[in-house]
Amino acid sequence: MPHGTVVSLHIAASAKAPVLSVTEVRAVRGKGLEGDRYFSGLGTYSNNPGLGREVTLVEIEAIEALKRDCDVEISPGESRRNIVTRGVPLNHLVGQEFRVGEVTLRGIRLCEPCVHLEGLTQKGVRSGLIHRGGLRAEIVSEGAIRVGDEIY
Repeated sequence: MPHGTVVSLHIAASAKAPVLSVTEVRAVRGKGLEGDRYFSGLGTYSNNPGLGREVTLVEIEAIEALKRDCDVEISPGESRRNIVTRGVPLNHLVGQEFRVGEVTLRGIRLCEPCVHLEGLTQKGVRSGLIHRGGLRAEIVSEGAIRVGDEIY
């Protein structure tokens, strides 16, 4: 698997709350990232059963391509994904275990963009990020995730 890095980390206290950039966050198995809306059960989709709500990841390359290819610009945090990566093809990690620093994650499914995301950002985000909107993952082993951590 290609090695990548964590570019930035983002959490939000509740469903529509502003996203905060952090330099470090604790990943807790079965809960998510401390301080994030899904950890506390306050995310938009917290009441919908399903796997992959513990952690979300997106490639910075996808955000850059959104601007380049669709003339739609959002900041990494506006993607509403927790971990922004560089240098690792996240779509290939569905069904795979991988490390982010000291934490082991398991890719569950793609994190396709939704109408809710587009409503919080701008028109064109949903269509521009189809099949490159990121990855939903579950936490296999706990620990801290930091900006600059290696992904392998």
